[in-house]
Amino acid sequence: MPLKTLFLNPPSFENFDGGASSRWPATREIESYWYPVWLAYPAGMLEGSRLLDANPHHVSWDGVIEILKDYEFLVLFTSTIGWTGDQRAAEKVKAAYPNLKIAFVGPPVTTDTDKALDECAAIDFICRREFDFSVVEFAEGKPLAEILGISYRDASGKHIHNPDRAQVEKLDRPDMPWVTDIYKRDLDVTKYNVPFLLHPYVALYSTRGCPAQCTFCLWPQTLSGHAWRKRSTDDVAAEMAHAKKLFPEVKEFFFDDDTFNIQKARTIELCAKLKPLGLTWSCTSRVTTDRDTLKAMKDAGCRLLIVGFESGDPQILKNIKKGATVQRARDFVKDCHDLGLIIHGDFILGLPGETAESIRNTIDFAKQLDVETIQVSIAHAFPGTEFFDYAKQHGFITNETKMVDEGGHQLAHIEYPGLPTEYVLEMVHRFYDEYYFRPKAAFRVVWKAVVNRDLPRLYVEAKSFLKLRSERNKMVKQSKSDKARESREAVSAGV
Repeated sequence: MPLKTLFLNPPSFENFDGGASSRWPATREIESYWYPVWLAYPAGMLEGSRLLDANPHHVSWDGVIEILKDYEFLVLFTSTIGWTGDQRAAEKVKAAYPNLKIAFVGPPVTTDTDKALDECAAIDFICRREFDFSVVEFAEGKPLAEILGISYRDASGKHIHNPDRAQVEKLDRPDMPWVTDIYKRDLDVTKYNVPFLLHPYVALYSTRGCPAQCTFCLWPQTLSGHAWRKRSTDDVAAEMAHAKKLFPEVKEFFFDDDTFNIQKARTIELCAKLKPLGLTWSCTSRVTTDRDTLKAMKDAGCRLLIVGFESGDPQILKNIKKGATVQRARDFVKDCHDLGLIIHGDFILGLPGETAESIRNTIDFAKQLDVETIQVSIAHAFPGTEFFDYAKQHGFITNETKMVDEGGHQLAHIEYPGLPTEYVLEMVHRFYDEYYFRPKAAFRVVWKAVVNRDLPRLYVEAKSFLKLRSERNKMVKQSKSDKARESREAVSAGV
């Protein structure tokens, strides 16, 4: 029997959706949780294992420590935002169970493995990048020295970095499990909520990796890589048919791939196999997807697309290597609207080259697109990304360790000449206000809630958003006041 293993997406800030699959590790404006897909794969390979997603299931660290009394091996998925808290908690776990083996996985331990090993004595080893088979091999008794893709300390305390492990190429069953089986075994799907998806929903992958070169994107640069690997369309369709039976209460399935529909022929082939299942599903999409592909998706039951528009400024799109243009985005949105596909648009303020003018361009661009829902994020330069290297080289990072406030909400930590951090934060709120307080947009949100019988959820989400908006506005005012005081003091001191 392998070591009895707990795969943990750890407790963190309240409502924090920060690891194991979240594309933007932070506490959301509205409580949201994505599935821990990455952890579900190895959890499905080890007999006697358990996947514990602590935050959505409201399990505290005290609860985790109690659960761990029955386990021999802990695999913890950490995030850049959650790293400090995770390492402290791991030390408490190790103190309670000295014989428990602990492995950390995730972006921060991949990008700075030596730092992680130095800072957290509780860690027995680290898995770099894709970790599925590394943790499974350890649980099954393979010596650390023989496991590819890991780092650890030898008996003298020296850091040992074993050779890299090749990326996983065979993604079909039986080489890889179906994550939906693990969800059914270990998770409560009703705990997972994303405002723009139907509730309850289930998320899974049909591919791994992303060939796009976006400089800010965390996952391809730290975990999954740029090599695009795909499951067979037969395997995906078979799991979807299986999931439909497993979860009759689920209203929507979501393909959380980095880039679901990047290959036209494969997407159309998959849609032909999904269509007879009669599912409602959504997915990620790039604006480069053509009308024929979008039509095939709509005909097969696709309801919504998450689309990273990022910016409405042409130069910023070039700066971040988005591989798309403003005009292409407009044409894409028109095709989607004509076909009846709903769009959730993602935008980021504070990317390289950002100015007050480019922020205004992006807000106006978003209102012109008029997609159903939006998310506006503050640009974060995560270690391991090209964006981080650029920002650090030019001295734009104001505080490398202070990306979030006490509640885990995003803070602007990049400041360009003439663009104060508090201005960017203030413009995030103005972006939301200008977008959603338009009569057309407000009516659309309410009407959607009525049609989907989701008015109670809309009420809760609206309260959460307005509360956070008020707190953030106070923070902006305080930051402006502090800077004004510092400036006065500097003048008085003759600096």
